[in-house]
Amino acid sequence: MRLLVIGAGVLGCNLAANLYEAGKNVTLLARGEWYSNLQKRGLVIKHQLFPRVVRYKIGLTNQLKKTEEYDAIFICVQFTQLDEIVTLLSENVSQNIIFIGNNLRPREYAERLKGKNVMFGFALSAGHREANAVVSIDLKKITIGDLKGETDNQRLIKHIFHRTRYQVKYEPDIESYLLCHAAIVLPACYACYCADGDLKKLAANHAFLQQVINANIELYRVMKKLGYQLLPEVLNNYHSSSYRWTVFWFYKIMAATPLGKICASDHAMSALPEMAALAAEVNQLIAESGLETPNYRELQNHQKYI
Repeated sequence: MRLLVIGAGVLGCNLAANLYEAGKNVTLLARGEWYSNLQKRGLVIKHQLFPRVVRYKIGLTNQLKKTEEYDAIFICVQFTQLDEIVTLLSENVSQNIIFIGNNLRPREYAERLKGKNVMFGFALSAGHREANAVVSIDLKKITIGDLKGETDNQRLIKHIFHRTRYQVKYEPDIESYLLCHAAIVLPACYACYCADGDLKKLAANHAFLQQVINANIELYRVMKKLGYQLLPEVLNNYHSSSYRWTVFWFYKIMAATPLGKICASDHAMSALPEMAALAAEVNQLIAESGLETPNYRELQNHQKYI
C-alpha cells in the first residue's frame, strides 16, 4: 500500500515513523524549513517514555499533486488548517482519507469530500518539535472509525495497520468519540492557560483541580443532552466518585511531573488558534444544549490566552 501522511508535527511524525517501522510504503508531507531539515537529517524522534533517539529515512514530499494516488491519506494537521487541506484533498484522485486529531466538525468535512471514503481518529502521542527533532511520548494507541451509520471500514483499517505496534481500536461512532475527547481536552487546556503553561503551579491547588474536573463533567452532560454517546464507554461513570477520584489523581500527577508539560501544556501553549477554534465550537454546542456550565465558564473567564 502507498500511504501518505500530511502534516509533520508530533502526531504526523509519530504516525509516519510507526508505519515506516512496520515496513509500510509511507511518505511524509512537510513544508517550509521543517521540510528542508527533514531532507538533510531525516526524521529524528527523541522518545521520552523509553528514552532513545531514532532516525528514520522516511520518504518526503512537499506537495500533493492532483493525479498522485495513494491507497490512504492521513491528515495530521491542526483543526484550523483543515479547510485548506480539504480543498487540496477534493482535487486529488485518492479515495481513502483519514483525519487524525482534534475535529469537532467531522460530518461537515465528510460532506465536503463526498464521493470519497472518509474516516476520523485520534492517536495518543504528544510532545513538541525542536529545531532538528521531534520530542515525544507515543503510547502507540490509536482510535479510528466512521461516522455513525456510514461505511464500516474495519477491514481496511486492520489492513493498513497490520504489523505495526499500534493498539488499534475501531469506533463506529467516531463523532461522539471526538466530541467527548474535546470535553476533557479543553478544561485541561484552560488549566494550562491559567497557570501560564507551568502546571506545577497547580499541583497543590486541589480546589482548582476539582473545578477542572467539574468543567469536564459539565461538558459530558452537554454532549449527552445533545444525543451523543459518551465514548469510550467508561465515561458513562462520569457522575461517580470513582471517576472523579481517578481523574483528580491523573491531573495531580500530570501537574507535578514533566508529563504535564510534554502531554498537555506544550501543545496548549503552541496551538492557541486551534484551541480557540475548538472552544468556539464547544460554546456553540453548550448554547444548543441549553445547559448551564458555570465551572467551564469560570475557567474561560480566568485565562488570558484565547
